[in-house]
Amino acid sequence: MAKPELVTVAVTAFNSAKTIVDTLDSVKEQSYQQLELIISDDASSDNSVELAKKWLESPDNSRRFVDTKIITVPHNTGVSANCNRCIRAAQADWIKFIAGDDILMPNCIEDNMRFANKNPDARVIFSQVEVYVDNFQKGNFLRVIPAQFPDNLMHPEFSANDQWKRLLVSDRMHYTPSYFFNRTALAQVGNYDESNRLVEDYPMWLKLTGAGERLYYFHTPTVGYRMHAKALNNIGDARLFKPLSVKAFAIRQQMAHPHLPNDIVGKEKWEQGVKKFFLAIGANKNTAIARTFFRLLSVYLNPWQYAYAAKKRLPANKGNIFYQ
Repeated sequence: MAKPELVTVAVTAFNSAKTIVDTLDSVKEQSYQQLELIISDDASSDNSVELAKKWLESPDNSRRFVDTKIITVPHNTGVSANCNRCIRAAQADWIKFIAGDDILMPNCIEDNMRFANKNPDARVIFSQVEVYVDNFQKGNFLRVIPAQFPDNLMHPEFSANDQWKRLLVSDRMHYTPSYFFNRTALAQVGNYDESNRLVEDYPMWLKLTGAGERLYYFHTPTVGYRMHAKALNNIGDARLFKPLSVKAFAIRQQMAHPHLPNDIVGKEKWEQGVKKFFLAIGANKNTAIARTFFRLLSVYLNPWQYAYAAKKRLPANKGNIFYQ
């Protein structure tokens, strides 16, 4: 019987001291045996690196892997650069990223490799993510994402170009932590753009699908995502929109807008201006009056909204993904 193929699990850490041991334990407990472990820390200010080193000092932990390595840098470089360091250091062709506060389900690598072997064209693979609050106890389970098969992006009949057009409309990938990939796919698009320090995933999906790389999916949970209670209770309720969406708008301008109709581009730029205005006056608050004024300014007073609505009604645009 042939020896199973080596897979690299890369733990991307930044100030993960409270959670990284849970992450490492989940990698150790994988049912798939041929694993390389990389821990790449992006200049944490806590003791994440010390905890990782201590964990690896245990023979039971270190001997479980074909190889282990810890990567550190003197200054924070951002998530895209951290991902690239992991890819460069990996020995295996197949790589699984996992953040230093999430976990792999026990069969994560085995399930992904089984799917890859059954689907030889698949080089970028996604699956379900289980979301928990604060820790991964059964009582803290929140939901699974996606609950249903994501036909809006992963329909079996969609080509890479179909997926690219849908991603141009919006980033509809809400299960990124499940991402499993073959390094050859990313190498063909130049790996991650390190100028994108805060947002690495959406640009990569656009690059891959735009280059003809179809994204694949199987409907099984493979990763546990940790949502902190503070984020659950505050961020979603206290603000109208995430400030990061304003910072990340430059990515849409660069990668999506050149391929979208003018009315959609104009509509988005107008809304971006409204968001900047709300941030400038300190009005990014999820109150009834703020919601009313935000909708008034971004929708009803947005001239591009009416141009878009008119084009959406045209018979010629009935099958156009941009107007569905």
